[in-house]
Amino acid sequence: MRGLKAALIALFALTGFVAAAQAADPENTIYLDLKDGRVVIELLPEIAPLHAQRIRELSREGFYNGVVFHRVIPGFMAQTGDPTGTGMGGSFKPDVKLEASNRVSFIRGTVGMARAANPNSANSQFFIVTEDSTFLDGNYTLFGRVIEGMEYVDMIAPGEPPANPDKIVKMQVAADAE
Repeated sequence: MRGLKAALIALFALTGFVAAAQAADPENTIYLDLKDGRVVIELLPEIAPLHAQRIRELSREGFYNGVVFHRVIPGFMAQTGDPTGTGMGGSFKPDVKLEASNRVSFIRGTVGMARAANPNSANSQFFIVTEDSTFLDGNYTLFGRVIEGMEYVDMIAPGEPPANPDKIVKMQVAADAE
């Protein structure tokens, strides 16, 4: 009986260790709080290091808090990150060059950086893909993926712009979460 108890304790300890080893990296996890709930985004710095850094930096500055989703196209994506709410604004930081990868594809739940016609003009605006959109592959930087809370993204008010746009309540790096 003692051996069985020891084996069970070892099994539970090992299971906990494996779960801890698979836990998201808090420095590369973003909490995007919406009115309906929290969206958890895993950043992919191995794919897009400059864009992951920009999102962390702006999140830490509180840049995204209160910013609206200004372009939400059902069956495609929800876009935010423009403090003017027009789709024409950004941060005062320099633009970030395209970091396209052929290792990942824009499928439901992936997060990409919006830009102007110039592929190297990404700044602060980003979008969450709500349906597979592989036609974006290679043309836009994919820097993250939703790992929890996609149902809340699906609840964002549609429109270009929406009549009553949803806002980012708070966006923060998990390592800094209160």
